[in-house]
Amino acid sequence: MTIAKVEVERFTLTSSKPFDAVVAAFKSAVGQPDTVEFFKETRATNSFTDLERIVKRSLGRTDLMLFAQFDLGDILRREAGSGTPRIMRFVVGNPLIMKEMVKHVPDAGSYAPVTVLVDERADGVHVSYDKMEGYLMNYGSPEALAVARALDAKITTLLHECAS
Repeated sequence: MTIAKVEVERFTLTSSKPFDAVVAAFKSAVGQPDTVEFFKETRATNSFTDLERIVKRSLGRTDLMLFAQFDLGDILRREAGSGTPRIMRFVVGNPLIMKEMVKHVPDAGSYAPVTVLVDERADGVHVSYDKMEGYLMNYGSPEALAVARALDAKITTLLHECAS
């Protein structure tokens, strides 16, 4: 048995924009394929070229796609009988980017696709992301780190756009 510590670096911005506006800006920037259909099509491909074509057409302008979204505040709102808190978790990524990291560090598959958290607090709407670079830092792969840093830049740029 092996237990390794992984240090995580969390990137967070606070926005004065309304929660719904931040969420809408985020979702408009990522592809939103029908995930059932997406995985059905990718499993049916016989070549990497076909797979790549399906992935690329599923990506948004940021070269990312939405795999899942979870309304984490829903059960809390039901318990409290109110309209707050509002907390959304988005699982986003790009299978082609994930492939490049996993090729060099198989454990990267534990961390990708990534999570973006959008939550409303008294001081504004927070957008948070745990940077991939931190997850992969101790694996000793410069190739995987380069891919992770590029992914981090892509996502932090997107979060800046959404929060501004």
